[in-house]
Amino acid sequence: MKKSLRALTALLLLLVVAGGAAMLFQRPIGLWLYQRGLDSQAGRDSLAKLPDGLHVGLCGTGSPLPNRDRAGACTVVIAGKAMFVVDAGEGGARNIALMGLPNGEIRALFLTHYHSDHIDGLGPMMLLRWTGSGNKSPLPVYGPTGIEAVVGGFNAAYAADNGYRTAHHGPVITPPAAAGATAMPFAVPTGPVVVYAAGGLKVTAFPVDHHPVQPAVGYRFDYKGRSVVISGDTAKSPMVEAMAKGTDLLIHEALQPEMLLMLAARLKVTGRPQTAQIMHDILDYHASPAQAAESAETAHVKMLVLTHIVPPYPMRYLDAAFLGDAKSKFAGPLIVGEDGDSYSLPAGSDAITRGNWF
Repeated sequence: MKKSLRALTALLLLLVVAGGAAMLFQRPIGLWLYQRGLDSQAGRDSLAKLPDGLHVGLCGTGSPLPNRDRAGACTVVIAGKAMFVVDAGEGGARNIALMGLPNGEIRALFLTHYHSDHIDGLGPMMLLRWTGSGNKSPLPVYGPTGIEAVVGGFNAAYAADNGYRTAHHGPVITPPAAAGATAMPFAVPTGPVVVYAAGGLKVTAFPVDHHPVQPAVGYRFDYKGRSVVISGDTAKSPMVEAMAKGTDLLIHEALQPEMLLMLAARLKVTGRPQTAQIMHDILDYHASPAQAAESAETAHVKMLVLTHIVPPYPMRYLDAAFLGDAKSKFAGPLIVGEDGDSYSLPAGSDAITRGNWF
């Protein structure tokens, strides 16, 4: 007993001494820890390690509703080593950097529609691509009719900031000709239309049902026998099902009606009737998890990943409540996506490898 007491006393004394030393040497210890973090994270390039194929990263799985864990709508698609982004929601560019993907390597951005939560991160995306690249021209931004006004507005808003940065860093680091973005419009499609083809990658735009929001499109990416479809915002859509036919990976938006109505009721009780009404209004132009699963089953896709999660919820334990009976509607893997999630589809293979780039 006395030996145990002496050992405990010695351990407590050691902890007190260690704690005192940690406080006394907090600055040098902090700098040492910071350097270790820099060595492992700064300049990390997830892109360089990828095998040839199609790769998807979720840089934003949220919606306009506030969510500390999810950025606005944003999906990275990598074909070989060429990196593209679909939608630029708030926080998307930040997440791309946190995923170890160089914003300066973005070849082009594709917008599905012009709701604010799909474009409000465009300014930071333009800026980080420009300042981190050595690119000689602005970011190409593809979208249906109306893209010129969106891009023109962001270019105007950032014009003064661009000038400040060139004045500060010089034209070699921040060349004026490469600042901002360039609109790459295509006609509002009534059916599938190829909007980009280069380096073995084909990107096809197709109309979706997000009425009264028009235009609204989804995109299909095909590269070396692998395929990914991104629905954009849409109600259950036969066009999505047709475009996703036999595809490897379907990234589909999802709204849980029962949970949303619970939120609406609570908002009304707490004196926010306008926001409560909006919760009711958005029910008719989004797909539920079960409807997304039905579409995935109809299309015989290999894997379904849900994004644009509505409403927000605080923990993965609630995934089952969010999904409802969706898993009974689709025979394949069904995943509630989270920011940072990654999916690799190597060329010459049927495999889909799931990971996280955070």
